[in-house]
Amino acid sequence: PLKTDPTMTPERATLKDFNLRLTDCRAEMLAVFNENPHALAHGDIERQLPEKFDRVTVYRTLKTFLEKGLIHKVLDDEGGTKYALCRDACHTPDHQHHHDHVHFKCNRCGLTTCLDAVAVPALSLPAGYQRQETNLLVQGICPTCGASSN
Repeated sequence: PLKTDPTMTPERATLKDFNLRLTDCRAEMLAVFNENPHALAHGDIERQLPEKFDRVTVYRTLKTFLEKGLIHKVLDDEGGTKYALCRDACHTPDHQHHHDHVHFKCNRCGLTTCLDAVAVPALSLPAGYQRQETNLLVQGICPTCGASSN
């Protein structure tokens, strides 16, 4: 029978898959992302982490996760930045990292979620413009809030 490693939490396995050194902050921050299916602001993440991690450590960990393609930025309608855990849809077969999916922000609960199955429509830019990233934020009422109003 195969031996399973009881210390191999999903967070440890993910960090290993992304060739990231295991630190308490990385493991605990990844757990926060795994527990929240919606995008999180820096402050949201800080509040959910133990106080032993200072603001700079949290910032550096976010930066590392972004660089490695573990999370992606989600622009907020209020000008802020949130972060969401990347799903398989963020990687193409040739391992290119992209975020050409729609984000949805609920006007009632304020949560922003990735709609991975909804592609950003094709854009035809004028001559001389080069697209590097496309962000599409749809606002409305999420299924949870819509169900609670019926």
